[in-house]
Amino acid sequence: MGRLAQTDGLTDVQQEILSTVRDFVDKEIIPVATELEHRDEYPTRIVEGLKELGVFGLMIPEEYGGLGESLLTYALCVEEIARGWMSVSGIINTHFIVAYMIKQHGTQEQKDYFLPKMAAGDIRGAFSMSEPGLGSDVSAITSKGVRDGDAYVLNGQKMWLTNGGTSTLVAVLCRTDEGHPEGTAPHKSMTTFLIEKEPRFGEVKPGLTIPGKIDKMGYKGVDTTELIMDGLRVPADRVLGGVTGRGFYQMMDGVEVGRVNVAARGCGVAQRAFELGAAYAQQRHTFGKPIAQHQAIQFKLAEMGTKVEAAHAMMVNAARKKDSGRRNDLEAGMAKYLASEYCKEVVEDAFRIHGGYGFSKEYEIERLYREAPMLLIGEGTAEIQKMIIGRRLLEEYRIQG
Repeated sequence: MGRLAQTDGLTDVQQEILSTVRDFVDKEIIPVATELEHRDEYPTRIVEGLKELGVFGLMIPEEYGGLGESLLTYALCVEEIARGWMSVSGIINTHFIVAYMIKQHGTQEQKDYFLPKMAAGDIRGAFSMSEPGLGSDVSAITSKGVRDGDAYVLNGQKMWLTNGGTSTLVAVLCRTDEGHPEGTAPHKSMTTFLIEKEPRFGEVKPGLTIPGKIDKMGYKGVDTTELIMDGLRVPADRVLGGVTGRGFYQMMDGVEVGRVNVAARGCGVAQRAFELGAAYAQQRHTFGKPIAQHQAIQFKLAEMGTKVEAAHAMMVNAARKKDSGRRNDLEAGMAKYLASEYCKEVVEDAFRIHGGYGFSKEYEIERLYREAPMLLIGEGTAEIQKMIIGRRLLEEYRIQG
């Protein structure tokens, strides 16, 4: 382990957890990641290993069978896992967001029922806001839930579900007009529904279809899907929190911690790219010496290392602020924006250091080069982050009078 991206002030327990995860990544993920990624194969053995380590329950309270750890501990674990293979961190992140939303906003019955099974990894979560053609405009969703006796009937089409096929629980955001007068702001008439399903593709229960995987440029192995609801009946007690109209706030709370997670992923991928670039630069010789001794390459490594360090520091700050109970949307947005942009730049520099070999599928950097762009889009695009950051800064620095 090198000097970059170290975190001061960790407890002995946090250091032990991180050491265990790092060891697992080095032994069980890095050696097989590129081969699995090229086959677009779900990493079943890796996921089972992470279940045994307790990673699926990291932030779930101990009373529900989890480890009760902080967002910082979780984010640092994600950073390590993404260093091995970013797709694996995606499998965990969606699960974690749903567990977090249930912990923060669920009824006592929902917590008692779902959280122990989620901590064990027996129930695995996915969440769904986006729809075809909407992108980041969550307030414009058209999927709808209508009350029918002791249930709601859901209709609509959702898009970009990570874990859409392999999950057994999906938190889905729909519009519900029940109890909301005409003219109510769109975000105040949205509800999160907790939908249990079979872990497969096709019609997974009456009225719910998960088509096959979307074929992607990168971020392979993990399944990304659509979700189609056509007369899907969901019991009223599966409204998150038991009350309609709160779904937008619940989802945004989940996404806020999810953005810290995406920042951590960017940090992990950038770290791996730096490691690969630094190693290759010392092995490859031109003009009679390792290319690491050429000033041009040293300049690249200097810039890459500085970006890795800066992104890590911002991610840690955002996680610690959320853990302290304070609002962290500004810090989370900044961390996500910076880490994803720097990740892309560090990966590209490592790719350039590899020269022609960076274009070969035999070299790991080729995979990272295809994975990094997803971070510019996931959990809100870079442009959305800048909108959030700009608005929050104007709130903080509003002139008086």
